[in-house]
Amino acid sequence: MIPELGTGALFVALALCLYGAVMAAVGARRGRTAYVESAQHAALAVFVLVTTCILLLVYAFLTFDFSVRYVATNTNLGTPFYYRITAVWGALEGSIVLWSWMLTLYTLIVVLRHRTSARELYPWVLTVMLSVIAFFLLVMTVAAPVFARSVPIPADGRGLNPLLEDSGMITHPLALYLGFTGFTVPFAFAVAALVTGRIGDFWITTTRRWTILAWYFLSLGLLIGGWWSYHVLGWGGYWAWDPVENAAFMPWLTGTAFLHSVMIQERRRMLRLWNLALVILTFSLTLFGTFLTRSGIIASVHAFTQGAIGVFFLSFLALVVLTSLALIAWRWDTLGAQGALDSVVSRESAFLLNNVLLVAAAFTVFFGTVFPLLSEAVRGVKVSVGAPFFNQVNVPLFLSLIFLMGVGPLIAWRRASLDNLKRNFLWPVMIGAVAALVLRLLGVRSTIAVVALALTIFVAATIAVDLLRATRARRVMGERALPALGGLLLRHNRRYGGFIVHLAVLVVAVGVTGSQAWSVHTETTLARGEQAELAGYRVRFDGLRESQESNHGKVTGTFTVVAGRGTGDRIEPAKKFYPQEQSPIAYVDYRLGLIDDIYIVLGDFARDGSHATVKFQVNRMVSWIWIGGLILTLGTVLAVLPERRKTA
Repeated sequence: MIPELGTGALFVALALCLYGAVMAAVGARRGRTAYVESAQHAALAVFVLVTTCILLLVYAFLTFDFSVRYVATNTNLGTPFYYRITAVWGALEGSIVLWSWMLTLYTLIVVLRHRTSARELYPWVLTVMLSVIAFFLLVMTVAAPVFARSVPIPADGRGLNPLLEDSGMITHPLALYLGFTGFTVPFAFAVAALVTGRIGDFWITTTRRWTILAWYFLSLGLLIGGWWSYHVLGWGGYWAWDPVENAAFMPWLTGTAFLHSVMIQERRRMLRLWNLALVILTFSLTLFGTFLTRSGIIASVHAFTQGAIGVFFLSFLALVVLTSLALIAWRWDTLGAQGALDSVVSRESAFLLNNVLLVAAAFTVFFGTVFPLLSEAVRGVKVSVGAPFFNQVNVPLFLSLIFLMGVGPLIAWRRASLDNLKRNFLWPVMIGAVAALVLRLLGVRSTIAVVALALTIFVAATIAVDLLRATRARRVMGERALPALGGLLLRHNRRYGGFIVHLAVLVVAVGVTGSQAWSVHTETTLARGEQAELAGYRVRFDGLRESQESNHGKVTGTFTVVAGRGTGDRIEPAKKFYPQEQSPIAYVDYRLGLIDDIYIVLGDFARDGSHATVKFQVNRMVSWIWIGGLILTLGTVLAVLPERRKTA
């Protein structure tokens, strides 16, 4: 029954999407408000229908309804309750359902929020968003039918991929998809601006919060994905320049560029064409990332199994790009900048250079990701582009971007005077230089680490200088220090929310630098009671124990880790044995710390517990990366709040 109900709901939703898209466009062309209202009702109905499909799928998983093929291939009778929920979006078909549902949710919010505030653009925004939803519904009904019936109905299912049995699989996909789908809103407004000819600042200001939220969720998705990789995959790292990681990173880079470049358009009426191109590129890269992840053309631990949907996504991507280019060509004569660059030493120049570096980084990631595919397609030769390429090319770009994070917000608009430069940057430059010298004296040999940490301290100093100066100005008016600082943050929340986001990026940068420069590891075989030493820590193998979980067997190793003369911490990595898997799955265990993470992976072992091979790592400052994510959340919340204005 569920397969028929779900399939029927999807087909009706697809028909309503097409109807709503056409009615909104016709209503806009003919000035028929009733047509646009009818499209609104269609959008609401689509949201209800796709929500119904999600709920049907959840019910099918919870009740082990193996008549649904997707349920049968992604769960079994031993799958715990929690993971039956995450299995809903754990594979190809379910991920597209979740993606589509989020699109319908965003569309519903756009209807409720902008149907009166953006009357001229709104019908075309609705047309674009319903068209995008229609594409995903078409994929779900034709190329990847999520409600396909099992024939015959199996007595038990195949089971969920063991790597997905993790709490990160409820937050990582949700955050990542909210980011990907969120960029549909500014893209739709950009297309609407091109269609209507309203290419001024209105679409930029209307979508500012949408863009910030989409960027935030994508950032959060990347960070949670790094955490999942760190504590599930057992290799001790959080970022491997994997093709699927890159697929999510590219729109993050261009989205970051867009967030900065819109400020120039708002302030100086410059970069109209550039901003339109950036938001179109960002949306296109979300589609490209979806194609990479779901087409089966790349091998990745993050990728879904091969599906027959690659041609659908490539065709839709081509349609989006060609249509966008045609609209830009149509409006070309009206896309010229009203302002001009007055000086190289100005905030406009700093933001423009920021954009160039971000887009250059996106291009290098794109090139490194697709080059192996192109090589195999053209020459028939498989080549590998690994982490060394990405690190060599991107590290200089990212160091330059960190420097610009300190310069851009404080340098003057139009033309910076010598007095402006001295007032804003003398102390931060001196503090950064002293930091570099101190790091060298402390024995830090890595030039990249010294430069990266000195730059983060320089940027932190610029933020501190600005906050201290602004707080001092409020204290002159009689306010105490903390109320003055709080009032400053709330009254100028957009500016200082951005500063807090910059601070979050700095904290992440410190974590990345420390982990890359100073982490150490060893792999050794220990007899029971024997110990190994690494970086001042001693790890002792205490033995093994076996247990049986609901859907797998488990062998747990017990290790005691001691630092100095401490009492020691017990760390228990394991190997999990799933009936459906040929090889055991390593279960990492660790002790997190602000400076050091103690990270242990159990390797081969004797069944009698007499000895075991262990991978022992001391990972430096990785926790700073996760702390950066928390600070990022605070900055984003502050940045999207309505700005408080003084009243007379």
